[in-house]
Amino acid sequence: MSRFSRRTDFDPTPNAWTRARAAHPARHDLTLSNPTRAALPYDAAAIARALADPAALTYAPHPFGLPAARAAVAAALDVDPARVVLTASTSEAYGWLFKLLCDAGDDVLAPAPSYPLFDHLAAFEGVALRSYRLRYTGAWEVDAATLTPGRRTRAALIVNPNNPTGNYLHATDLASLRALDLPLICDEVFAPFALSAPDADRVPTLAHATTGLAFVLGGLSKWAGLPQMKLGWIVVAGAPARVAQALERLELIADTYLSVSAPVQHAAAALLGGPTQPAIAARVRANLAALRAAVAGTAIEVPRVEGGWYALLRLPAVRDDEAWALRFLREAGVLVQPGWFYDLEGGPYVVVSLLPPEGDFAAGVEALLGCV
Repeated sequence: MSRFSRRTDFDPTPNAWTRARAAHPARHDLTLSNPTRAALPYDAAAIARALADPAALTYAPHPFGLPAARAAVAAALDVDPARVVLTASTSEAYGWLFKLLCDAGDDVLAPAPSYPLFDHLAAFEGVALRSYRLRYTGAWEVDAATLTPGRRTRAALIVNPNNPTGNYLHATDLASLRALDLPLICDEVFAPFALSAPDADRVPTLAHATTGLAFVLGGLSKWAGLPQMKLGWIVVAGAPARVAQALERLELIADTYLSVSAPVQHAAAALLGGPTQPAIAARVRANLAALRAAVAGTAIEVPRVEGGWYALLRLPAVRDDEAWALRFLREAGVLVQPGWFYDLEGGPYVVVSLLPPEGDFAAGVEALLGCV
């Protein structure tokens, strides 16, 4: 008889939300997260030329990635290439960092609300998550009282800007996290997509940290709108001695996997450029402005959002967030995500993507408003 690990023991039974989506195909998809399906501009010829580099025909394994590819990423981020580690994705980067920092049974602090994939990524490495809360007081901030590491807490996760709340890390948040004296894993995949003017307290990146130990994650998936190209990165930052120790151990992990393909590494410099990133930035800013204008004077609130591809809608408390999402789907054909997907509290909330083409987005919002 086959025995499977407890790490993969997830209930596959479709829940009410999944069943409703199957029964009611959406006419307006306000959950779109695939940039290659969002009518964005790509320089197809330049991408094809870059991927056809004959140098990819020669196998030249480097644990941290090809020097030219690391240099391309470093130039885009304004960091030392020696601190750049290439991975096949940010998901893989999380796996490597959990291997680096945690033993089975250890735990990691993770923000709530935030991205639900963390549960699976941690479980697959035998690591538990210990939540700390983000609270909304006109802006989202870390609730320092909930930063309660345990005896086996080995790191703290940050998403900057967070998904789906869209808040950047601020100086007071960073001070509270640094006071824990834990390595910080900072996911900055949405960092290029600011939706509000920066303020003096905003921390745009941890890639230039010179104290403690931080691991900054990013990748082509969001940076260049190219999720299919499978190139992510870790920038190791902090006190030089701690950075050197981390890189030494990461090299063994990276050398064990050697997961990043040669064609995408040789193409990295070209893929990091192009028209797509500025087009995404313009799209999400335009859709956020349209959303705020559309809900003005209604019972819907759009909480402050500083960056990323998503926005929250806070709805009247006459039903919970799943009931609202089901109403929008069944009555208006509008697909949104209920707030419980992200462990949102204090709602009801639904989450909408700002990535759809402007006309599609406006039509979906108009249909949604007809149900409120």
